[in-house]
Amino acid sequence: MLSSIVGAGVVVGGVLTAASARVVTQFEKGLIFRFGRVVGTREPGLRMMIPFVDRMRKVSTQIVTMPVPAQEGITRDNVTVRVDAVVYFRVFDPVLAIVEVQNYLFAVGQVAQTSLRSIIGKSDLDSLLSNREELNKGLEIMIDSPALGWGVHIDRVEIKDVALPDSLKRSMSRQAEAERERRARVISAEGELQASKMLAQAGAQMSESPAALQLRLLETVVQVAAEKNSTLVLPFPVELLRFLERSTPQVPANPQAPRQTTASVARADEPAAVAEQPAAVVERADEPAAIPPNPEQRQLDPPDEAPTTDRG
Repeated sequence: MLSSIVGAGVVVGGVLTAASARVVTQFEKGLIFRFGRVVGTREPGLRMMIPFVDRMRKVSTQIVTMPVPAQEGITRDNVTVRVDAVVYFRVFDPVLAIVEVQNYLFAVGQVAQTSLRSIIGKSDLDSLLSNREELNKGLEIMIDSPALGWGVHIDRVEIKDVALPDSLKRSMSRQAEAERERRARVISAEGELQASKMLAQAGAQMSESPAALQLRLLETVVQVAAEKNSTLVLPFPVELLRFLERSTPQVPANPQAPRQTTASVARADEPAAVAEQPAAVVERADEPAAIPPNPEQRQLDPPDEAPTTDRG
């Protein structure tokens, strides 16, 4: 009889011990409710409670990553965008997180959505695209202000993506393309200006030494011939003709030599003035040459009779 009572007591004690023992993990804190009233918190480890009287609710103190759904809004410069974000927060006071708000996760999510809409309305499109650091700080302050009363601390807020309308994307792409084309034209114009200055200096220096111009011409010919072309187009500058004309000695004309016609070399940069230059006198082969009269024949010919006048 006594052994059965002892055995029953042991069983009941084991049941009560199992009912009163709780294990709190390292990243949690246990909140003890006794008859509906908070009597304290329990640190991680094996904790005992009064069975059927105390009730424990565990609260995680880890950092929670909460994605904020994409919110559509109109920016200050009247552009419709969709912006989504992510919020990182943690519970620093489990009593406030359980007592002051019904569901702190849902509350933080709603505050994050409304704050994100407010940030969209107060910002320009350029700020949303390029100045996200300041927007993240402002959004963090806006969410953290009410969350502090719930025992929640906002670590950081990050804007993930800004979705733009397709028409706006096309306009921005055209703008970027036009800007790149403008830069390319400006760079090309600057290059042409620098090249023209260098060419002017080179031309002025070559004009002082005609031999330098000849060497440059020969170098150009060598460069063209190095490509193994079957046809070689050789430019013939007028300055070279002038140099050859100055360097060639003038031969005196022989009066006994037959008369020859000299061909004039037309400059490449001047139109041929045919009508303005005097034409050379050339005897045609099909017309007889004018033979001077013979003096002896002129003596044999009778003189012409003088015209008779009627004096009567």
